Amino acid sequence: MVDVPELVAQAREGRPRAVARLISLVEGASPQLREVMAALAPLTGGAYVVGLTGSPGVGKSTSTSALVSAYRRAGKRVGVLAVDPSSPFSGGALLGDRVRMSEHASDPGVYIRSMATRGHLGGLAWSAPQAIRVLDAAGCEVILVETVGVGQSEVEIASQADTSVVLLAPGMGDGIQAAKAGILEIGDLYVVNKADRDGADATARELNHMLGLGEARGAGDWRPPIVKTVAARGEGIDEVVEALEKHRAWMEEHGVLADRRRSRAAREVETIAVTALRERIGDLHGDRRLDALAERIVAGELDPYAASDELVASLTGN
Repeated sequence: MVDVPELVAQAREGRPRAVARLISLVEGASPQLREVMAALAPLTGGAYVVGLTGSPGVGKSTSTSALVSAYRRAGKRVGVLAVDPSSPFSGGALLGDRVRMSEHASDPGVYIRSMATRGHLGGLAWSAPQAIRVLDAAGCEVILVETVGVGQSEVEIASQADTSVVLLAPGMGDGIQAAKAGILEIGDLYVVNKADRDGADATARELNHMLGLGEARGAGDWRPPIVKTVAARGEGIDEVVEALEKHRAWMEEHGVLADRRRSRAAREVETIAVTALRERIGDLHGDRRLDALAERIVAGELDPYAASDELVASLTGN
């Protein structure tokens, strides 16, 4: 058994091993997970969570690394969750973005963690919300969450981040991809990376046109800006940080940030509750209650919806 209070205290001091151990407890759904979350709860709420998403090859990891450098120059402690596909053999993260962000490996003000999706759709690992909570409690002022880059299933980041950044690149058909993926609805900031390539201006114009065709915005509403960058050379990154800070200020002024965080907490509670209920239902195979309900359905005495209502009532005691 782990000494959770001591581990949390060490994480608060910025000790990487303690942070790593806490996230491992989260990923492994440890029996002590409830104790960990209870200990972290009073320590969270200070971090600004930025999600970065986009199709494979647009330069998400390079952009994330450049943003880390910019925030470190500003004196911010930074946490990075780089969500990768799962290895079919070990279940672990397949790509390992820490390799691509090796320049920050020795910086005590940066914590980088690769997480595996483990089959979870939406571009995020199922344990990402709890891992974000660990980094928040550990004193990270900015948390960058880089999604797996799965094309049309990556919009889940919008429900986990305070600000969602969508990256595109010229010559990749990203304009059409953005429309297909529903990305036009989730982006708070759009970045056209690799802007030194031919077609960057056209990509920005196309994106701006499609955003203009979207929902009507009022005078005080946020209009997502479009920033062109060459992340590999650090060009345009300061403008991205400036746009992020403007969006954060706008959200705080209009109460949007608090609303997003309440919605995020509500979804997290819902996910935990549904998972617990699913596990209880999974234990019913061969249970007499389930067999009895199935017999009544086959006999025409009960429909499946009414049967499920009875089953849920018996499981919850209502």
